[in-house]
Amino acid sequence: MANIRPFCMPKWGIEMTEGTIAEWMVNEGEAFTKGQVLCLIETAKITNEVEAEYDAVLKRLLTPAGEEALPVGALLGVFADAETPDAEIDAFIEGFKPAETSVAAKGGGSAPAPTPTPAAAPTPARTPAKIVTNRAISPEALKLAEAEGVDIEPIAGSGRNGRITYQDVMQALRPERAASFHGAAQLVDDTPEAFASPLARRIAAQHGIALGTINGTGPRGRISKADVLALVKPTTASAPSFGAPFELVANQPQVQPFDKIRKVVAKRLTEAKQTIPHFYLRMSASVDDLMALRKTANLVLGTKASINDYIVKAVALALAKHPDVNVQVHGDAVHSFPHADVSIAVASPKGLVTPIVRQADRMHIAQIAATTRALIDKAQAGKLGYEDMDGGTFSVSNLGMFGIENFDAIINPPQGAIIAVGGVNRVAVETAAGDIAFESRISFTLSVDHRAIDGAAGAQFLQTLKGLLEAPEGLFA
Repeated sequence: MANIRPFCMPKWGIEMTEGTIAEWMVNEGEAFTKGQVLCLIETAKITNEVEAEYDAVLKRLLTPAGEEALPVGALLGVFADAETPDAEIDAFIEGFKPAETSVAAKGGGSAPAPTPTPAAAPTPARTPAKIVTNRAISPEALKLAEAEGVDIEPIAGSGRNGRITYQDVMQALRPERAASFHGAAQLVDDTPEAFASPLARRIAAQHGIALGTINGTGPRGRISKADVLALVKPTTASAPSFGAPFELVANQPQVQPFDKIRKVVAKRLTEAKQTIPHFYLRMSASVDDLMALRKTANLVLGTKASINDYIVKAVALALAKHPDVNVQVHGDAVHSFPHADVSIAVASPKGLVTPIVRQADRMHIAQIAATTRALIDKAQAGKLGYEDMDGGTFSVSNLGMFGIENFDAIINPPQGAIIAVGGVNRVAVETAAGDIAFESRISFTLSVDHRAIDGAAGAQFLQTLKGLLEAPEGLFA
C-alpha cells in the first residue's frame, strides 16, 4: 500500500493545536495535480490554503467541511492512485494511528507537539493545590487547574467522552461579563478572552463588540460567527406608511455556462484587449443627405438597403483609398489588402458573430444589402459556416438601432481596426448665415491597433469616410 498516503491536519506555527476544515476544493473520488488547492483550513488566527505536493486522487474524504475543530495530526482524507481498490483504502484507514504530536504543513512527518503555556489569569494568582478527582482530565488541564485553584467538578468537559481539556479550564478562569456595544473590540490574540474564529474577530471589530464579553458556544468554548452575530443590534428600515410591508423573495441565479461560440468570443476579446495597444479616434458626420438619398434609391432600385448598408459601402470605399488601414497584423508583420473584406458584428442567439461582406468596395449598394441580409439570416438561424467568418480586413459594429449615441469597440484580431457606429441624433448647428438649424448626425469611434496603424493614417481614413457620408452621391460612382 505504498501508493496510499494520509492527509492529516497540518500544523502552522508552534501555537497551533487544532484546525477546522472551512471548505473542500476537491471532491471525494476527484483527481488533483501538484500545486492545486485541496482545501481551506481555519485556525484560531488564520484561514490558509493547502496545496497538493503531488498528483493523486482524493480516494476518501473523512472530515466534511464545517465540522468541529480537529487536533493537529488528525486524519482528514486519504490520497492514492485512481486504480487503488477501496478495500485497501478501508484497511489503511482502520490501521491508521494518528500521531499524538503534530504533522508538517502539507502532510509531512511528525514533530513534537508544543506544551501549551497558561496565559496570565485575570485574577490574582492562587495558591497551588493538589486536586484529587475521578473526572477524566488532560495532564495539562490538571496542571493549570492546580496552579490556579480551579474547582473542576462544575466544568463540563468538551473532550472525547466528556474529558476536561486545557481550554475548558481556561474558559472557567474567564470572568462573567455583560455584553458591551460601545468602544473598539478588544482583539487580543494570545489570551483566553479571544479564543475566536477569524471571521468572528472581523465581525466583532466591525460592530465594536469586545470578544472578552462573549461566551463561546463552539468546540472548547471557541467564539464563533453566530456568537458574535447574536450580540449585533439589528438595523431594520422603517416600513412605509402605505401598502403591505416589504418582503424579500428568493433571488436565485440562473446559471448558464458559456457555449462554444461564446467561449471563443470571450477568449479572443480578452486576448485582444490585453495584447493590442488600442487608441481611439472620434468623429461625427451629417447624414441628412444620405437618409434622403437612401429613401429615393430604395424606391428606384427596388431594394431595402439600410443605413448600415450604406455605412459598409462608405467604409469599404474609404479602405480602398487608405490601404494602410485595411490591414491584418500577424506577429511582427502587417498584411495590407487592396480590397475591403468588411466584417459586420451580428448579435446571434449563440453570441456575437462577425460574418464578412467580401470585397464590399467592388459591390453595388443593392448587392451589399442582399449579402448582409443573407448573412444576418444565417446568423440568426445558427447556420454560419467557417467560410462566412474566416478572414476580414476591417469590422463595423453598429449599436445605433438601440439608441446608443457612441461607444468604443474592441478590435477583432488579426484585423487592425474596427469602427463603432452610434445612432442618428438631431443636433442644433449654426448655419452659414449665423442662424440655428437642426441636422441629423451619426457619431463614429475608430479603434485602431497602434502597432500597425498610425494616428494620422486613421484620421485621414475618417476624413474620407466623413466626406463620402456627407456627399453620398460618391457611393454610386
